[in-house]
Parts: sequence; C-alpha cells; structure tokens
Amino acid sequence: MKKRLFTPGPTPVPENVMLSMAAPIIHHRNPEFMEILQRVHENLKYLFQTTQPVVVLSCSGTGGMESAISSIFREGDKVIAINAGKFGERWGELVRLYTGGCIEETVPWGRAIEPGRLKELLREHPDAKGVCLTHSETSTGTAADIRALSAVIREESDALVLVDGITAIGAHEFHFDDWGIDICITGSQKGLMMPPGLALIAVSERAQDVINAAEDSAKNFYLSLAKALKAHSGDDTPFTPAVSLVIGLDEALKMIRQEGIETTWARHESLAAACRAGCTALGMELFSTSPSFAVTPVWLPEGVEWNAFNKALKYSNGITVAAGQDDYKGKIFRISHLGYYDELDMLTIVGAMERALKEIGYCFPVGAGVTAVQQAFLGR
Repeated sequence: MKKRLFTPGPTPVPENVMLSMAAPIIHHRNPEFMEILQRVHENLKYLFQTTQPVVVLSCSGTGGMESAISSIFREGDKVIAINAGKFGERWGELVRLYTGGCIEETVPWGRAIEPGRLKELLREHPDAKGVCLTHSETSTGTAADIRALSAVIREESDALVLVDGITAIGAHEFHFDDWGIDICITGSQKGLMMPPGLALIAVSERAQDVINAAEDSAKNFYLSLAKALKAHSGDDTPFTPAVSLVIGLDEALKMIRQEGIETTWARHESLAAACRAGCTALGMELFSTSPSFAVTPVWLPEGVEWNAFNKALKYSNGITVAAGQDDYKGKIFRISHLGYYDELDMLTIVGAMERALKEIGYCFPVGAGVTAVQQAFLGR
C-alpha cells in the first residue's frame, strides 16, 4: 500500500529534491558548495520577500527560535510572548529561560490575538524590548494577522518584532521588509518541502544592530546569530552545515521560484478552502476561528473514537494525519496541505477519510466530502 503523509511537518519531499540530496557528498568549504549556498541565500530572500540576510542554521525550527532569543535578549529584558497554542507557548518558555522577564499573553486555542489587545499590552509594558508572535499556530491551525500586529508594534513601541513563521512561510502571504518584521523563522520540513534539519532566519537591520552590539554578552555558541551573520556575508557558515540538506534546499527553492511566490500562496489558500469544505460536508466542525492555509484541524464527529479512526486511515488507507495536542488529544485531528500538495491530494485525503469513517460505522452521505472538494476547485 502506498503511504501518504498529511502531517504539518515533516511534509512530503518531491522526488527531484530527494535525488539531489542523494548525490555524492561535497566539501562545505570548497567553491562548489559556496556557489550553492550563495544561490540559496538569494532565493531565501525571495521566499521571505526581503533584502536582508536569511541565515541557514543546521537545527530544527525550535533551534532557530532559541537562536533568536539567546542572540538578542539578556537577563532582565522584558519580552511579550503571545501564547495561542503549543508553539506560542514555546516562545514563552525560551524567553523565561534567557531573560526571566516574560510577559505572556494567553489566547484560547483556535483563536488569534486581536491587534487592539496587543496595543493594550504594549501600553501596559512600554519598556518591552521584543514581541514574539506566531503566524500560523501548528497545534491549532490558526493564523494571526501578522501585518496588522506588526504595524501596531511599530506604532506603539521600539520593541523588536519576532515571528514564528515555521508553518506560515510559503503558505501565507508574507512581506518581511514591507511589514516591518525584525526576525522570522521557518523550518525546512514545512513549506520548503524538505526533511527536517534546517532553520532559516531572516534578520532585519534593527535586529542585526542589537545582535552585533550584544555579541560579547550572549550566552550561546553554536546558535549564535552574530556568528551566522558574519559567515553569511561571505556566503559561508560558521560551523559544518548539513551539506546534503542545503543541496536539497537549493532544489526546493528553485521549485518555488518557478511556481512564483504569489502563486504558491494562492495554491495553499485554495487547497485549505477545499479541505475545509470536504470536512464540513462530512459533518465535521472546524476547530479554528481564523483558519491557517497550512493545516486544517477538525473536531472528531460525535461517536467517532480517535484511535479507531486513525487506525482505519493508517492501516486501511495508508494515510497519516496529525493528532490533537494537550487538552485536545483525542478530540481533534489535523490535516496538512503545506508544501508539496496539489488539488488531487485534497481529493485523496477527503476520500480516504470517507473510507475510514465508513469502516468504523459513522453514518454520512457517501461521496459528500469528495463532491464538496471537487465543487470547491471547479468553482460550482
């Protein structure tokens, strides 16, 4: 049985990307690799829509988040962290670890913080040195209005704007320079259609100034953004990079260039809308009030038990989706349409869900979900 992955990281890897990574290894300090890295650096600027450096770290997205916090802030710095899910919570954990000055704002799962509330927080804490946001909260499938939130921060404060874009970059419209973002992080195993192992971090001029000024007091080494930025200026890396992953990234970024970033954003929006239509046609309720284009979480229908449904999906249909997390484990599940997916993939996942639901005895009009997906794509 063919196995199909519908999880929001890792996501499917295109065949040409896998083949590029299977080529004989090359040395990371020779001109051949530096030429590849130079091309990667330029195409990452296109991906983030920036003229500023985007550094490549050999770690996961969480490593990128830790790199940003440890390189920018110091003990006692006050940082506002918006916690609207599992990964917003992670911002707060990192801020508490490195500064002890976390101002954490908790938002109910499935909702995004409103710009008005963020304005209140900034006025309550005018000495905040940074604000940590999540563009697409993977645990809840919820998107925040980063453009509006960043505008509020820039109007009300000198605080740096840090964005977890780990499941947003490539899926949601994003303009690093025009929106006034200072740090944005993504991971290779998300919209970049790669295996896990790379964190990509865009860094503004404002953030670079802070990082370079505070380099001597930073409590980091391998995750130093100061070191990474210095190496980046020579199209190099401060330490041995994950060579094969960088080579694969070069191929994946070429694919995004060929499709066009605006077309890539539009494709994700279309896939997300069709997936949501298919789920609701099967009687499933959507979880988020501000849906992400990267991942769709849905409530399990009444009477449907997660383990039975997941077993039917996986073992009878070869489909892997993501479970709910924390309090929502066993209550919701999450379907990815992030990265290397097309319209037929949405027909596949909704069709497989119909088969699994039928197998475990859930009553619904057979074909209703697939029909809704088709109608969404065909514009009926």
